[in-house]
Amino acid sequence: MAEKENHGHSHSHVPDNLNVAFAVGIALNIALVIAEVGFGIFAHSVALLADAGHNFGDVLGLLLAWGALMLSRKNPTAQYTYGFRSTTILAALINGGFLLIATGAIVLEAVRRIAEPSPVAGGTVILVAAIAILINSFSAWLLRNKRNDLNTRGAFLHLVSDAAVSLGVLIGGLILLKTGWYWVDPVVSIGISLVIVWSTWGLLREAVNMSLDAVPTSINPAEVKKYLASLAGVVRIHDLHIWPIGTTEIALTCHLVMPKGHPDDAFMARVSDELRHKFGIGHTTLQSELGNEEDCALEPTEVV
Repeated sequence: MAEKENHGHSHSHVPDNLNVAFAVGIALNIALVIAEVGFGIFAHSVALLADAGHNFGDVLGLLLAWGALMLSRKNPTAQYTYGFRSTTILAALINGGFLLIATGAIVLEAVRRIAEPSPVAGGTVILVAAIAILINSFSAWLLRNKRNDLNTRGAFLHLVSDAAVSLGVLIGGLILLKTGWYWVDPVVSIGISLVIVWSTWGLLREAVNMSLDAVPTSINPAEVKKYLASLAGVVRIHDLHIWPIGTTEIALTCHLVMPKGHPDDAFMARVSDELRHKFGIGHTTLQSELGNEEDCALEPTEVV
């Protein structure tokens, strides 16, 4: 039996300018969260507190993305043979769970404020929301040239969406100043909370799927199976597994039944290269079998 393993790891150092971009973005968002909490309490604005919760999610998201890039530099060990890439999945689960709990608390307070409206300093809300728009937009601009990386692109889109959410808070403040409707502030906070839940739910679903080694949504397993079964000399395949090593790497293992003989290294290298370019699978392990001996114990579909 022949076996070939091909690694698509990238252990390149994180560029200094990207380190700076993440550091500046995190520092600005931490300052923004502190300001929004302080002014939210001072102005009696649940909307500002809700936006502070969302921007705290930015801090966690940026730390997650930055940490994933830093972890990609660490080599595997004898105990952690895939390295520490899967820690980003655990971080996403913790991040999503925390945001849902925080959002629930905000919604409960907003509902109470709708039932018992209290004065809100609309001018303060507008000022702080405008600052939030500038900070989130600037932080996104710092990451604009690194969007080819999945983690960085996720952080970029999160920052852009938060700028839009802060715009909603600003509009709510303008309506409050114009009409004096204090209930607008908690209603806006509930709207922001729904946006947080919507985005966080997707994060949690994806993190749970990743933690269960589900096939990444970017890959159609039927297409991968079809490709491998169509290879020259292959009569059937089995024990096909596709799973995420972390948030940026995908692995595959498969047995190829090739009665005419085991393939050479060039064949295995070509297949691994095509799996990388066609499907984005960078860590491939293929095993060839003649199929004329005792059947492989892993061939039945119910066997893992």
